[in-house]
Amino acid sequence: MKTNKILVSVLAIGVMSGVLVYGISGTQKEKLLHEGSAMYFPTEVDFAGEKAPLQISDVRERLDRELIINANLDATTALIIKRANRVFPIIEPILAKYGVPDDFKYLAVIESGLVNAVSSAGARGVWQFMPETAKEKGMEVNDIVDERYHLEKSTEAACRYLLAAKEKFGSWTLAAASYNGGMNGITKRIDEQKVTNYYDLALTEETSRYVFRILALKEIMRQPAKYGFSIYTSDLYTQIPTKKVAVDSSITDLTGFAISQGINYKILKIHNPWLRDKKLVNPTKKRYEIEIPLEGY
Repeated sequence: MKTNKILVSVLAIGVMSGVLVYGISGTQKEKLLHEGSAMYFPTEVDFAGEKAPLQISDVRERLDRELIINANLDATTALIIKRANRVFPIIEPILAKYGVPDDFKYLAVIESGLVNAVSSAGARGVWQFMPETAKEKGMEVNDIVDERYHLEKSTEAACRYLLAAKEKFGSWTLAAASYNGGMNGITKRIDEQKVTNYYDLALTEETSRYVFRILALKEIMRQPAKYGFSIYTSDLYTQIPTKKVAVDSSITDLTGFAISQGINYKILKIHNPWLRDKKLVNPTKKRYEIEIPLEGY
């Protein structure tokens, strides 16, 4: 008798669910059924306040592709969401200081996954600068110090590039695209095709997908549950408090320096990946700031 009551309750819930689903409009029904899965598609999206024209069929399909791909990269996307909690608080105030829209933090996401990546072409760091571009933007790059691995300094360099690109193209979306395709490359396509909107340009495969990948990661990272990710606050990687030790001379042995600061060489390199050798050669007496963690180890 008890089993029958349970069965009746289950059937009643099923009927009510059916009424809820089938008693609403087609669009609402689609969103209800897809929310919480990799098939969820947003009503509208924008990059830095510039709306993507989702009414254009190829634009909608290109965004759909990147959403589905990244929502199904379960481990990769979950790790990025976890890292962002540690990395974004460093990037965000620098973007704000330079007047660069906050959405550009997602450009860093697609460039490197928020780790100090190394590309086959030689680009390095979270912002993936090539050596010559890094030097042009004021970073030190050599065998001893490589500031492409310095998150604050590389973020500032990225801001300087993006501001110049925005001034050139008049659009943050095109500025983002130029980070992949180069300013000269984007200019050439605009001149050839006589259009000035990213979504109207025929570009290389990589640059054509570039902004859509940013949009997809932005949507998924802002609302992970809508795309099927169950990530709680306790799952996120936290920032480790540090102090900065100013140095204006050479350090012949970074292992000894680390020990003198109460840590080991491994921890020193984790927090200062821009130090590329076992020593810091500094004949010009340049001032460096070395981060020393205060807890967490």
